[in-house]
Amino acid sequence: MTKTITISSRFCGPPDSGNGGYVSGRLASFIDGPAIVRLVAPPPLEEELEVRPAEGGVEMVRGDVVFATAKPVEQVALEIPPGPSFAEAEVASRSYVGFRSHLYSTCFVCGPRRAAGDGLRIFPGPYAGKKLVASPWIPDASLGAAAGRVEPVFQWAVLDCPGAFTFKMPPKTGMLLGELAVELKGPVAVGERCVVIGWEFASDGRKHYTGTALFGESGECKAVGKATWFEVPLVR
Repeated sequence: MTKTITISSRFCGPPDSGNGGYVSGRLASFIDGPAIVRLVAPPPLEEELEVRPAEGGVEMVRGDVVFATAKPVEQVALEIPPGPSFAEAEVASRSYVGFRSHLYSTCFVCGPRRAAGDGLRIFPGPYAGKKLVASPWIPDASLGAAAGRVEPVFQWAVLDCPGAFTFKMPPKTGMLLGELAVELKGPVAVGERCVVIGWEFASDGRKHYTGTALFGESGECKAVGKATWFEVPLVR
C-alpha cells in the first residue's frame, strides 16, 4: 500500500508551504526512534505526497520532486543548557523580535498572527544573561492524542523555529531550515506548562548550527533538536 502525507494549510511556515519542523515530524513518524530529516524543497500544502523507502530511510516525493528525506540516528548528542523557569520564559518571550518584524507572521509555530488554539505561539526571546532564547508553551487540546498526550509531531514542531532566533540575521536575509534531528525523551501532556529554549553552538559563514530543547512542567527535558540553518537572500 502506498503511504502518503498531506500537509494541511493550518501547518504552514511560509504561507504557501509547510512548517519545517512539522513536516519533519510527519516524515519522521515513519522512522523508529530518533531521526534526522533533510528538507530539500518547500513542501506544498493540501496536496497528497508519497512516502517511499530510500537509502536506509524514507523520502517524501511528488512525481520526480523530492521534498524531504528522513533517516534514523542513534541519538541527538548535544550539551543541553539548563532551562529557565516558566515565569522566566514568559519574561524572555516579551522581547521576541517577531513582534516587531516577522517574515512569516502566520507561521504555525512562531507566527504572532496565529490565535491561541490555532498556532503554537512559540515566541522565543533572549533569556537575560544567557546565550539562548526561551519561550513558554502550554499545548492546547487540538494537539493531543491518546490519554491527553501531545502528538509527537508537535514536539518536533516546537523544536524548529526557536533555533532561527538564536543569532542575528544580516539585512535583507532570511533563514532556511536545512536539517533537523530530534530525539524524543518523554511525553508531554495537554495543558502542561512547558518551556522551549534555543541556542547557537557553531556557525560557518552563512551556515548556522543550533540546538533546541523542550522541558516539561517538572523541568525534565522532553525532547532535544539539532538543526542546520542557511542564510538566504530575500527576493522581493
